[in-house]
Amino acid sequence: MLDLPEDGAVYIERNDDVEFVSTDAGISLASLKHKASGERLSDLSIDFWKSVRIWLAHYKATGMGGSDARFLLFSTASVSSNSFLNLFVGGHVDDDARAEAAARALALSESREIAKVRAELDDLTAEEARDFYGRITIFPTAPRINEIPMLVDQRLRTIRREFRVALFERLEGWWTDVVIKLLSGERKEPIKVQEVSDKLAALADEYRADNLPITFRNRHPDGKVDAANDSRVFVEQLRVLELPAGRIQNAILDYYRAFEQRSSWARENLLVSGEVEEYEDRLVEEWAHFREIAFETIVDDSPAGACIAAGKELYRWAEMETESLRIRERVTEPYVVRGAFHILANSSPSPRVYWHPRFMQRLAQLLGVAA
Repeated sequence: MLDLPEDGAVYIERNDDVEFVSTDAGISLASLKHKASGERLSDLSIDFWKSVRIWLAHYKATGMGGSDARFLLFSTASVSSNSFLNLFVGGHVDDDARAEAAARALALSESREIAKVRAELDDLTAEEARDFYGRITIFPTAPRINEIPMLVDQRLRTIRREFRVALFERLEGWWTDVVIKLLSGERKEPIKVQEVSDKLAALADEYRADNLPITFRNRHPDGKVDAANDSRVFVEQLRVLELPAGRIQNAILDYYRAFEQRSSWARENLLVSGEVEEYEDRLVEEWAHFREIAFETIVDDSPAGACIAAGKELYRWAEMETESLRIRERVTEPYVVRGAFHILANSSPSPRVYWHPRFMQRLAQLLGVAA
């Protein structure tokens, strides 16, 4: 896909293993054969003749000489040096020689499977046989499946080397998901080459110096999110504000996604030393500025309702007005910021941010009782 013109598209398991569709050059039906190391294609290799039978059915169904199809065999096997199949490799264009050599090989076979192919080929005139065989190309010693990462890596030279494995794994995961949807019928349209190019460009963009990959969007923790019984400090802080369960549940999801995202960045060595700590310090400093505004009317004898209202104002700021506080310029995913505040509100031994004006006193009392 990475080598095809971007106006093309691909079907999988439609008329053959893979079907390449071009806007100006018709279609190419491709059979893919992943063989054991050292295997060779010979005159009567069943891999070739089974593919011929598939191609012949399509050739006849689409008007034979009027068909716009070409036929490709990709095999990890090599072609035996004395096999007529070498006529289908590289630049050979002698269609008469191909047809004559194929007929001789078929005549020598006693295989029932190949006999079926021979019978179907007998329906063709000499001219049609030449035309049919002239459409076939064999690509021997094709890359093996374990070589795919290396081949993709060669197209990632604009990405720093230490990030390429992670980028490839994400591209491969996306591709597998697309293929499954196509094979299962969930997706009806072919996979466009432009889709692959666009996805690779988008993923590569996340590994630039001013960006970070976002991989936990819409992810949920294992098990049910239990807003009512979660005992973590950041959750208790929200209960003190008397927030509804739905908002607390959203906060738990933001915390989970931000925490797991940071862990993923750390595992992939995407973060600069001290980057998270500096980011948290910046968040705490901004929080302290707005805290003074939100709490400026709160005094020692302020009623509970006023304290809750001030806390809600501060928390609303953290939820809704902090999108500019990014760990890197182009990391705009909201859960990164919102979750970071919850991580700070949950820090040990003492939360670095809080929402209710009197939460720290309340926490100290609780810890005192526990002690």
